[in-house]
Amino acid sequence: MRIAFLGTGLMGAGFVKRLLANGHRVQVWNRTEKKAKDLEAFGAAAFKTAAEAIEGVDRIHLILSDDSVVDATLEPLANLIPSSTWIIDHSTTSPVATGERAERWFGRERVYLHAPVMMSPQNAASGEGYMLISGKPDLVEKVLPDLALMTGKVIRLGDRPDLAAAHKLIGNLTFLGMYGIAADIFRLAHASGIPSEDTLVTFDHFNPGEFLPQLANRIASGVYMPADFTIPMARKDVRLMLETATQVGHALRVTTQVAALQDEAIARGEEEWDTAAAFRYPLK
Repeated sequence: MRIAFLGTGLMGAGFVKRLLANGHRVQVWNRTEKKAKDLEAFGAAAFKTAAEAIEGVDRIHLILSDDSVVDATLEPLANLIPSSTWIIDHSTTSPVATGERAERWFGRERVYLHAPVMMSPQNAASGEGYMLISGKPDLVEKVLPDLALMTGKVIRLGDRPDLAAAHKLIGNLTFLGMYGIAADIFRLAHASGIPSEDTLVTFDHFNPGEFLPQLANRIASGVYMPADFTIPMARKDVRLMLETATQVGHALRVTTQVAALQDEAIARGEEEWDTAAAFRYPLK
C-alpha cells in the first residue's frame, strides 16, 4: 500500500518506520522539513508540501499537535483527496472538534476516522502499544487488520466519531494526575526525612494502581453509605500530610485540592459518607 504520513515528529517518525517495516511505501511531510527528510534514510519519500505527499496514495495517516494544525493541514487538501483515499488521524484532539471534523469530511463523501494512541515513540516504531478507535462499525472493521499491524492492540470504543478522542484525554488525565500525586508523595517523603530512593519501598509489596478501577467505580456508583472510610477521618489524614510538609516549607499541590473537596463535602453535611463522595461528579 502507498501511504502518506503527515506529521513526522517523535510519534509520527516511529509510525513511519513501522509502516516501512510492514512493507508499505510511505510518503512523508512535516512542517519542519528536516524531520521528514531524515526518514528518507529509512526508505520514506519526503515532500515539501502536504499536497505533494498525498499524491497517488491509498491512505493518509496523520499525527499532528492539535486541532488547529490538523484542520490547517487537511482543509487545503479537501479537493485533492479522492473518495477512495481514507484519512486516519492519530492526533490527540478535542472530542467536540473531532466529531465536527468527522461529520465535515463525511459530508464531503470522504472517510475520516480518529485513532489516537497510548504509546511512546519507541512503541510506535516497534508496533507495541494501544490504539483507540471509534466511528461507523463497517468502516472501522475494514481498517482494523492494518491498524493492528501498527500497534499491539486496537481498542474499539463505539460508533460515535468523538469517543476515541474523549477516551484518549481520559487516559492522559490518568497519567498526568499520577504524576501530580507522585510529586506530592516525594515532597511528603522529603519532609519526613525519607530519601527519594526509599520513598516507594512499600510499593514493592502492593501496587496502588490496581485499586484505581475499584476507587473509580465507588465514585461512580452513587452509593456512599455505609462508609469504609468516612470523609472526616480521611480529612484528618490529609491534614497530617499537609502539616508535615508545611513544617519544612513544602506545599503539597494536588493534596491541597483534595483537602478543599473534602471540606466542601463536610460543609454539605456528609460527615457519615464514604470519602469517595467528596470526589463525585456530578453532585447528587
